[in-house]
Amino acid sequence: MQSQSSVIDTVQYIRRPAEGYAIQAKGLSKTYGNPSNSSAKLALHSIDLDIPIGKVFGLLGPNGAGKSTFINIMAGTVVKTAGSLSVWGTDIDINPRQARANIGIVPQELNIDAYFTPRQTLEMTAGLFGVPKNERQTDEFLEMVGLTDQAHTYARRLSGGMRRRLLVAKAMVHSPPILVLDEPTAGVDVALRQKLWDNIALLNESGVTIVLTTHYLHEAETLCDHIAILDEGQLITSKPKQELLDGASRKELKLTLAAPPPPTLPNSLQDIGARWQGDHLAILYDPKKITAASIIGMVTSVGLHVEEVSTVEPDLEDVFLDLTGK
Repeated sequence: MQSQSSVIDTVQYIRRPAEGYAIQAKGLSKTYGNPSNSSAKLALHSIDLDIPIGKVFGLLGPNGAGKSTFINIMAGTVVKTAGSLSVWGTDIDINPRQARANIGIVPQELNIDAYFTPRQTLEMTAGLFGVPKNERQTDEFLEMVGLTDQAHTYARRLSGGMRRRLLVAKAMVHSPPILVLDEPTAGVDVALRQKLWDNIALLNESGVTIVLTTHYLHEAETLCDHIAILDEGQLITSKPKQELLDGASRKELKLTLAAPPPPTLPNSLQDIGARWQGDHLAILYDPKKITAASIIGMVTSVGLHVEEVSTVEPDLEDVFLDLTGK
């Protein structure tokens, strides 16, 4: 049997699109219901989004932000109201069948036939995508997701984690250049989450573009190269992860003092949000408005002596809260 990574080496990918983007949305909109009716729901509002080839791309947002609608339009299960969408260079209006073949989708729901084995599931799915029998890599995909020993076990007897991994293999049987993972680790334990992360990293290293939606912001921060945030159907931002973190509007400065500050801090320190936290003075500040050096100068100017300085860099959760307030 081939090694775990050999399945990646033998995958035959569709010719790369000329523009260099895996997915491109221009003015993409979706309204559920009659737009002229007050009860109509605007799920996506004129989204312009470019997803680069070869990245792990995080599509984040609160519940109801429009993430699932965007994915379902790509999958062909939801019809857009306006705009255009191309998947691996193929416009979904011009060639919807090829556009759908260019992606593999791992849904939130465990939609697997309970009376099929993992092997049967992958074989049937490959057949539906028109993969010739001599080109199928069923055993290799089962090995990749750690289900070789369960290849002939009915799906109803698999654990929830095993079913989740089977969905990843099922989405990859036709060797798509793009894999979409919709909340892939929702409700799974830490060990399984790490296993899925390893699978995602392996696929991405092979050249597969990954689009990931998740409510676990730590997961997105760990895995993603580029992050877009949707809120109430609108695109709030789309930037490389590090650029997003570097541009965060708040950082925390922690100052260890030679002696505890007075019970009531001077007004000048209260005005910048200084607070006594455990054994240090903590100040949450916006680096675009004030520098750490200026804050330290304000602290020393009121007679407090600083012995040690440390900063806490913002994480993705801070950025998310700043941009959405949710």
